Amino acid sequence: MKENMKELPVSERPYERCERLGPGALSDAELLAVILRNGCREMNSLQLARQVLLKDETHPNLTGLCYLSQEQLMELPGIGRVKAIQMQAIAELARRIARAAPEEQLRFGKPVFIAQFFQEELRFETQECVHAVYLDQNCRYLKQELITKGTVNASLISPREVFLQALRCSAVQLILIHNHPSGNTSPSREDIQITRRIKESGNLLQIPLLDHIIVGDQTYFSFAEHQML
Repeated sequence: MKENMKELPVSERPYERCERLGPGALSDAELLAVILRNGCREMNSLQLARQVLLKDETHPNLTGLCYLSQEQLMELPGIGRVKAIQMQAIAELARRIARAAPEEQLRFGKPVFIAQFFQEELRFETQECVHAVYLDQNCRYLKQELITKGTVNASLISPREVFLQALRCSAVQLILIHNHPSGNTSPSREDIQITRRIKESGNLLQIPLLDHIIVGDQTYFSFAEHQML
């Protein structure tokens, strides 16, 4: 049975609690209810927020937001197109906030550090994504660019675009990093072809490819560590 939010004591309403006590005092469901603002005929915003958090059976918590598609969110009563997009935006903001502070001081000198940094972002991807990470002369992070998403094929990757971005941000070296959703990080023939193609182009432009790292389920593969560059 729906419990109207106005029927709750003011001290128990998420929006008022957030204003009075600050967001740190709220539960995950209460924080999400503040964003949702309104529920639906069947449930109030707090009850709806709890349903959102339980929607992904594998991750019945805030992490589940990162796995839910717009269509899955819209299966819930009271979640239309606008609210579904808002939920996905919140998940993406959380990922970016988690990465923003470390980026400013991060030096990509060791493959294990690079893999750990990107595993959190790429673990939610259900398709292969290849990224170029651009660095300065001290291996400090400058910029990240998505090269391709979906079927990883060397013929679909343009070295021209990869190195145009490098020139635009004054990068002097770069790293390729991508995920294997299967969890198996062994490089495929296409992975090897991509690495060779970008390495050769980088040598010509004097913007060397330092490494190509494949991340999987709590593991990684480094072309540099395996002396495959």
